[in-house]
Amino acid sequence: MRCPSCGYKEDKVVDSRSTSEESAVRRRRECLKCGRRFTTYEYIEEVSLMVIKKDGRREPFDRKKILSGIIKACEKRPISMEKMEAILTQVERAVQKKSDREVSSTRIGELVIDRLKGLDDVAYVRFASVYRQFKDVGQFMDEFKVMLGKEKQKPGRVKKVLLRAKKGRA
Repeated sequence: MRCPSCGYKEDKVVDSRSTSEESAVRRRRECLKCGRRFTTYEYIEEVSLMVIKKDGRREPFDRKKILSGIIKACEKRPISMEKMEAILTQVERAVQKKSDREVSSTRIGELVIDRLKGLDDVAYVRFASVYRQFKDVGQFMDEFKVMLGKEKQKPGRVKKVLLRAKKGRA
């Protein structure tokens, strides 16, 4: 660290403490040449995660954008905000663990879909319909058939979801 007064490169730390938000360390330093005291701040360097979109564009990872999609999928469903935020946290951790600095939007979407699938059938289909860009009712029905095949132990629940979808209430 160079002294802002004389430019000398050596100093000693006189005092060190965390900032009130605990996002940085504040250090009081004293120049070993001129004796002038000055303050420095030490921050954690956060490497921003970039999302590679389907069209090849790159944009910064945005928690709010993912949470917004989860909230829309779970609208009017008996799912608490805590559960939705837990899904977001799980997805974010999985993305940070498996990638260096870039992750595809496809990977993020699949992580969200996997978590919604186990939580609520309607929220799962809503998210999947937007994420996978269903073009017609046939694609909805294909997804329901997959759900029916995997959840034979809960046929009443899936039939209710199908009836709601046919009536336009999913």
